[in-house]
Amino acid sequence: MSFLGRAILIASLAALSACATRPVEVPPVQAPPPPTTGPPTPPPEIPVPRPLITAPNARAAGVTIEPSRTLSAEEAGRALQAFRSSCAALQRRQDVSQLTQPGDWAGVCAEAATLAPEYAVGFFFYRFDWVRVADGRAFATGYYEPEIEGSPVALPGYTPIYRVPADLIRCTKPDGTAGRGRIDQTGTCTLYFTRAEIEDGALAGRGLELAWAKDPVDLFFLEIQGSGRIRMPDGGVMRIGYAGQNGRDYVAIGRLLRDRGLLPPGGASMAAIKDWIRAHPDDGKALMRENLSYIFFKELTGAGPIGALGVAVTPRATVATDPNFVPLGAPIFLHKADRHEVDGLWVAQDTGGAIKGPNRFDTFWGAGPDAVATAGGMSATAEALILLPKGVAARALAQP
Repeated sequence: MSFLGRAILIASLAALSACATRPVEVPPVQAPPPPTTGPPTPPPEIPVPRPLITAPNARAAGVTIEPSRTLSAEEAGRALQAFRSSCAALQRRQDVSQLTQPGDWAGVCAEAATLAPEYAVGFFFYRFDWVRVADGRAFATGYYEPEIEGSPVALPGYTPIYRVPADLIRCTKPDGTAGRGRIDQTGTCTLYFTRAEIEDGALAGRGLELAWAKDPVDLFFLEIQGSGRIRMPDGGVMRIGYAGQNGRDYVAIGRLLRDRGLLPPGGASMAAIKDWIRAHPDDGKALMRENLSYIFFKELTGAGPIGALGVAVTPRATVATDPNFVPLGAPIFLHKADRHEVDGLWVAQDTGGAIKGPNRFDTFWGAGPDAVATAGGMSATAEALILLPKGVAARALAQP
């Protein structure tokens, strides 16, 4: 482990935890005093792509406590709202990262429920342990809520947007592996239809059409985002969100274009990928089909889009993470980013099929042209800290 002697560290953290159990009035701190000991020397730069970390969860990957950081009033207030909305789900979930237990969040959630925005900076500074998982080196991308043209009924050239089919189930395959699949005519669990099979009509005629998209390329990228808006011919809007996935592996087509020399390094933005597909319609269709993953949708009502916690995600405050390494609902601090837009405090309110491993984040930017421009080209390295209720990190370190 990268932290110092286990016994010394556990003893000191236990003392901090004991102090934190007493009620403390949170002052309206806008600029908390710097810690008495300066932050540790940043770890050396690690080339991208980062080395594969095979630990199954955050605790196994290694946890180190860091000094609290100073926040701006704006980012703290925005994060407080997102954290508050996550608290009900956060306290019910079993944390597979093995960093926290549901009851650990009761105190900070109760405080957040009535906390005035001017106290948000002090709340995050004093009420949480700020911890680094593994080396702390993070990679962040971006997502947004797209809007595409569509229709509530079939029109010539339009592509169906499907609901989850009833035969998509979890089952155990002959090789002993379990996952999403279907039962074939022999009664055997097999993989579900691929993107190409679905596009070629495997689900046609089953009444699964939720709506129709005018442009299959726009629908493909809406699938990647996981939710979006369908603008109907009469000006009405249907909001749709992720409802399921066919169980096939996600393949990043931007990476394929880079690897094949069709787009330059650093040039595989969403806009560039779309332009290439439209300029090469046959090859573009084949390229999209190399991503076997297919997303099914449901109609959304009320605030949204809805993230993995079952609450509406918040522009510039929500990140999608891997719950094996971040407790869903926990605040996340990204800093020292090579794209300054991602620096700041976020809340883990979502997940994503491509968001896997420690310190991997997908930042949410909302809807509209600015969100599209920021999220579509987002590819940032940063350093990440996870905020856990004060004293909880000591227990995570103490467990074998």
